[in-house]
Amino acid sequence: MEQKPLVHGWRSRGYLPHCDERGLVQHIVFGLDDAMPRTAPAHITDPAARTDWADKTLDVGRGSRLLAVAHMAQIVQDCLLFGDGERYRLAAWCVMPTHVHALVEQTDRSSLAEVVQTWKSFTAHAINRVESRKGRLWRREYFDRYMRSAKQFEWTLGYVENNPVAAGLCARPEDWPFSSAHVRNDDQRPRFERAGVAGEDAGGP
Repeated sequence: MEQKPLVHGWRSRGYLPHCDERGLVQHIVFGLDDAMPRTAPAHITDPAARTDWADKTLDVGRGSRLLAVAHMAQIVQDCLLFGDGERYRLAAWCVMPTHVHALVEQTDRSSLAEVVQTWKSFTAHAINRVESRKGRLWRREYFDRYMRSAKQFEWTLGYVENNPVAAGLCARPEDWPFSSAHVRNDDQRPRFERAGVAGEDAGGP
């Protein structure tokens, strides 16, 4: 059955706005349900600020830390890699004990919401089955930020892959087994080549 083309522009689901557009490179963060409060503070309304708040809150490492178990993290990593090159293009990723980072380019095969929902649904069923557990695994919402320049892309890629080092989980990014840094060499490092923005200077996140 032919899939519907991606609907461009901003959309809102629940509390957070998201930007869905073919060709956008997005930094996506989603976390375990018990790793952070149910809702972001009401005074943080800017999407970028909410993403920063989520990232810092998830880095605290509260809750079950279920993804600290190697075979659970492997389930998530395998799921991210499964759709790479078809439903999206995966530039970088990192599975942390409480949350997941993915830096992806959208294609016209699926919307961002559909991609994230597939990740969460498949991994939740697989992990719940392995753990003989029931109930919600992931937080309902996810956080995303689209890349506006090559500089922002490079900063974000480095940030994603350095997350385990910053958290004190390993000495070097490539030492973390559930990350893009672990499986590629420097000459395989992706570049940001989206037309019309590659020369812009948007800085960090």
